[in-house]
Amino acid sequence: MSSKSLKRKDASVADLTGLQKAALLLIALDVDTASAVLKSIDAADVEAISAEITKVRNIPSHVVDQVMIDYYEMVTANEYVLEGGLEFAQQVLEKSFGMAKAVEIIEKVKNITTLHGFDVLKKADSTQLVNFLNKEHPQTIALILSHLSPDQTAEALKELPDDLRNDVVYRIATLGKISPQTLKKIEQVVDELAGFSINQSMGKLGGPKSVATILNRTNVSLSKEIIDGIQEKDDNVAAEIKRLMFIFDDIIHLQDRDIQAILKEVDRKDLALALKIADEKVKDKIYGNMSERAADLLKEELQYMG
Repeated sequence: MSSKSLKRKDASVADLTGLQKAALLLIALDVDTASAVLKSIDAADVEAISAEITKVRNIPSHVVDQVMIDYYEMVTANEYVLEGGLEFAQQVLEKSFGMAKAVEIIEKVKNITTLHGFDVLKKADSTQLVNFLNKEHPQTIALILSHLSPDQTAEALKELPDDLRNDVVYRIATLGKISPQTLKKIEQVVDELAGFSINQSMGKLGGPKSVATILNRTNVSLSKEIIDGIQEKDDNVAAEIKRLMFIFDDIIHLQDRDIQAILKEVDRKDLALALKIADEKVKDKIYGNMSERAADLLKEELQYMG
């Protein structure tokens, strides 16, 4: 919405985009609180919201007030949802705001949780996640884990039983187009976890590259065990995963010039993450093919990671 249209006497919150509402909310807060909010969200979102803040001019007070009221209602509703699910939230809101307003608020909550249902899973620790997923079919576990970060998936895999873990990783590696029926099953799983509903469009998930990234976050013995298990099912898939993994044990057999060429293409943080589980011979080989300054920075990165 442009500044000009905001100056109209009939301007309303309905005319605003989500980013514009976020910008107005932050402007209405005190500086310390607004700063704390910005620190808790992604850098890309901070940039987008900041851009909207710079465009704000002469906003009618009733619009700002309504944005704050809507935000309060959404936060309140979300707390009720987390406490007892959507049905419980609607019952409580009906007592506070009446049926019509309660339905309106719940619909807004549904729209948000439809887009971000997997955020619930992303906040769970690996033990909670595995305890919840253990009873699910391996294909369902694979689909859910493929939505999470490689780090979180790697942690969850460590806690799965051996047979189940190998089956799940193989299924992640061979995921393709997902049917609506399967996605409906995922909805039910996430609904059971937190009363949220997700609605993902059909798309390509997982694949050998996804598994390679996950296994690079695990220790050497676990990744080898998983790859061996996959190899028993499908040699081609196992070979592709191996090819995509950055296997440092092979580095010591390469020529220095080849190692230097590889290092030019690898991000320092990714390199540090992989070196974290490498032996000293491999680390020394890597350091020896870097400038003294680059090697020092890499060592600092490793120390920081603990």
